[in-house]
Amino acid sequence: MARENIHNSLEVFYEKVDDCPLRDRKFNFFEMVYVISGRGKHIVNDHQLSYDKGDLFLITPYDSHGFDLEGTNEFMVVRFGEKYIREYQWKSIDHIECLLYHASHLSGSILTNKDDKQMVNMLIENLQKAVERDGMYGEDLIRHLVNTIIVIAARNIAVIQPQNIAPHPDIRLMQILDYIQEHIRQPDCLKVPVIAEKFGFSPTYLGHYFRKQCNESILQYISSYRIRLIEHRLRFSNKRVHEIADEFGFADESHINKFFKRHKGTSLKKHKNELKKTGNPVLFP
Repeated sequence: MARENIHNSLEVFYEKVDDCPLRDRKFNFFEMVYVISGRGKHIVNDHQLSYDKGDLFLITPYDSHGFDLEGTNEFMVVRFGEKYIREYQWKSIDHIECLLYHASHLSGSILTNKDDKQMVNMLIENLQKAVERDGMYGEDLIRHLVNTIIVIAARNIAVIQPQNIAPHPDIRLMQILDYIQEHIRQPDCLKVPVIAEKFGFSPTYLGHYFRKQCNESILQYISSYRIRLIEHRLRFSNKRVHEIADEFGFADESHINKFFKRHKGTSLKKHKNELKKTGNPVLFP
């Protein structure tokens, strides 16, 4: 099946349809679909997911998707490609990289926070007006609205929680996870005694508390989170290994390779080559 392409780095349009004209569509770009009204089922890689008004989906390259509509549906569609990603590589917020990295793990609407759903709804209303009006500075306005939606979406999916985290974790644990993710590039801030002092625990109690809540040690979680971010730097940035090492506080290229090999069993260079061989998207070969 041929993959669809886009002609611009960003495309935004409104759709009102009674039936999905195409099935099993595949793209060479990313597509965000917001449900303005209507309901039905979204089929992604042969998995059916019910959707309703206010849901926001992210479809990635290598995904196959389509919609089964129940009556008339209205959608706002945002498409962006590699060029658009590159344009925002320099920004301090990793919102696009975050979306890209987690895209293949999403299994429903991106939006999970009630307040964020309301905010995105207002942004979509304004985005629709901006697209329809297409007046002076229209393109700049559309890009700003789209980027705001991307940041909010990223906020909903950015928190990488431990796989075996306890149901309904307490607020202290979520604060600790937020702290770790905020300081992941500062190894001195991630030492157990430093984290313990920050949250008023003894190092021993923090270790027991975190393991009880997450079924893994705090050091295992920190290492796992660093590995995930390093992996998506390999896939979605043009940074060299020594630059990634510097970003995450490693002394040099040798140290980051030892760390990566200890957890993944291979070097960074070999891992990137494997991604290319297996067909995973690597934006900067």
